[in-house]
Amino acid sequence: MSEQENKLEAIIAKLDLGEYFEKFGSFLARDKPLFLAGDSKIHFENISELSRHEFESPQKSIDLSDALMRLSKQATLHISEIYEFAKILRYFGYLRTLGFDARLGEWLAKIQIPESMSELAKSFDKDGELKDSVDERFGALKIAFASKKQQIESELKRIICSKSITPYLVDTQVHFINSQEALLVRGGFNHALKGVVIARSSSGYFYVTPSAIERLKKEQSELLDKREEIIYEHCKRLSLAMSKSLLFLKFINSAFDQFDAYQARVMMAKRADFNFILSDNSSDIILNEFAHPALKNPKRVSVNFAKKVLLITGVNAGGKSMLLKSIITASFLAKYLLPFAINPKGSKIGTFKEFDAIIEDPQNVRNDISTFAGRMLHFSKLFNKKSLLIGVDEIELGTDFEEAASLYGVIIERLIAQDIKLIITTHHKRLAMLLSKNDEVELVAALYDEMAQRPKFEFLKGTIGKSYAFETAQRYGIPVNLVSDAKQIYGLEKENLNEIITKTLNLESKLKDELDEVSKKEKKLANLIDELKEQKEREQKRIDGIVSRLEKEYFHAINEAKKAVNLADTKDKQRAINKANESKKAIQKPKAEKFEELKVGDSVKYGNVKGIVQSIAKDEAVVLSEGIRLRLPLTQLRKNGAPVITPKPAVKLDVDRPKKASVTLDLHGLRADEAIERLDKFISDSLVLGFDEVQVYHGIGTGRLAWAVKNFLKSHPSVKGFSDAPPNQGGFGAKIIRL
Repeated sequence: MSEQENKLEAIIAKLDLGEYFEKFGSFLARDKPLFLAGDSKIHFENISELSRHEFESPQKSIDLSDALMRLSKQATLHISEIYEFAKILRYFGYLRTLGFDARLGEWLAKIQIPESMSELAKSFDKDGELKDSVDERFGALKIAFASKKQQIESELKRIICSKSITPYLVDTQVHFINSQEALLVRGGFNHALKGVVIARSSSGYFYVTPSAIERLKKEQSELLDKREEIIYEHCKRLSLAMSKSLLFLKFINSAFDQFDAYQARVMMAKRADFNFILSDNSSDIILNEFAHPALKNPKRVSVNFAKKVLLITGVNAGGKSMLLKSIITASFLAKYLLPFAINPKGSKIGTFKEFDAIIEDPQNVRNDISTFAGRMLHFSKLFNKKSLLIGVDEIELGTDFEEAASLYGVIIERLIAQDIKLIITTHHKRLAMLLSKNDEVELVAALYDEMAQRPKFEFLKGTIGKSYAFETAQRYGIPVNLVSDAKQIYGLEKENLNEIITKTLNLESKLKDELDEVSKKEKKLANLIDELKEQKEREQKRIDGIVSRLEKEYFHAINEAKKAVNLADTKDKQRAINKANESKKAIQKPKAEKFEELKVGDSVKYGNVKGIVQSIAKDEAVVLSEGIRLRLPLTQLRKNGAPVITPKPAVKLDVDRPKKASVTLDLHGLRADEAIERLDKFISDSLVLGFDEVQVYHGIGTGRLAWAVKNFLKSHPSVKGFSDAPPNQGGFGAKIIRL
């Protein structure tokens, strides 16, 4: 296996694409390289054209390189090898009957099969045997062989029915031992039956082929040998003809591989409902609703990666590694024009010469290399490469993260200067902060649902994520007290930094949701405007039709009246005037449109636009549709049977923010009722200011105030939990309250 093939297998394994390529291989008629030589755009057009047709896949085939080489030396091919060429020739004949258009049709139309090769293809039946029409001797041999077979059956029946052999027969069946007919007999059979023992049964009986049958089988074998001699004669004849058409056979063999590569891709795309993306000349990666092939029920991701580095931070088990693999996978499959699950609308993938991934731990006892050393060795090989897409999972793995942040920061700055695109996952915010200053670095955070305490498997662009190590540990069974101790050791300042990051993520996530909602409303408004425009055009067309009809009918009546003026005879004139009046009376004038009786709250339709009447004034009504108010003519409104769900009016609250902000409250010296009143206001102010954790000092004393505070906190709906403060922060005389 070549070095290139080894690299290809390695990246396929790292990207979890083994099952995908195993399935893809099942659609191929024979194994071949993934890369399609030539213009990718032409290949893409041919695949797109083929996708629009229904066709049969080619039969499984073998590699014919060795056969072509021997033909070049005037060798005689085996009949099975000649049949492999016949299958290819017949398949191209079939393809030309399907009427392909565009470039693919032109390509197939140019493939002209020589007459000698066309005759070769017709020489075989569907089982790969030469047809009887090729040589009349095949027919005679077939008849002779069938006759011998009938004689064997008759002779066996005669022997079985013979009275002399009956005492020795174990059963009356004809047994096949190594394709040889035999009878199962007891010892002493040689007095009644002449034959050859060919095997012994487990019960000690003998399998015997009668001498008459052995003679007939020999004659049958001679017939087969004769057939093989005739087949060899034709093999020499056909091989000679093939040697003369060697250049064409090399071409058709190569063309078959090309079409096989097309059809396997198309068949896989149809079977799995996949799409194709043609790589462009950029280095941008924009994925719209992509799903990795290894995932069974994937949550589709959309990514815009136009810069040099994509730094993915955030929650543990939140999909960071899979996002890394997904981006490389999409680019890898697009390079080889392979289908995958993606929305092609809005997707864009650039071209990369190589793909690499530093995912696994390179530590190995045999080569005496550490995790960090192995990664440094891998990075050292990147400095002389270009047009590379590489993913690095858990970049800080194997060494002190503070040192790693500085070192990797410098290394990545160097790689950015080259034509290298990197996808990096990390939990350490120092590296993220260092790299975020570079304009070529894009930040993405894996999101966490704090209410459900689970990763969302969604990503937010432009921010640094929190790892949620404490929350994840608690979710997977680590005791709460151990997690609490760990938080204290971690330090208040770092935990506050995490809280700020969390609030920022939540805020940005909320803004993203609001932007999505605005986009939906804009889309609804655009659709509504289009509907109103179409309704107006339909109404104007109706009015124009009425005006045109009236003009024609009045013109006809006026012409009839003009004719009466020129008539000399009074009676004729009177008749003409009467006819003109009849034409005038026959004109159907449009009736004044009546308003349908409507009232506020009615569900109405204006063409395809549906809504609810909000108010009515003169000949117009204000209708609420999709949250948008429209002023529409009453004449065009009709009652709608299906009720429209009215959105509930939003409740607007104005909250005055406290002028002073504090995360602590001192209740020393206060009566219980006065202390509870202050505590209630303190918690309300803390909620408005967005504090998640506050501290209250109540002292120890008689314990009455502590008891009142504890009972109040237990019943307060906004208090998630509380506990005694650490010894250095008041101990039993204070409470840490989580909101």
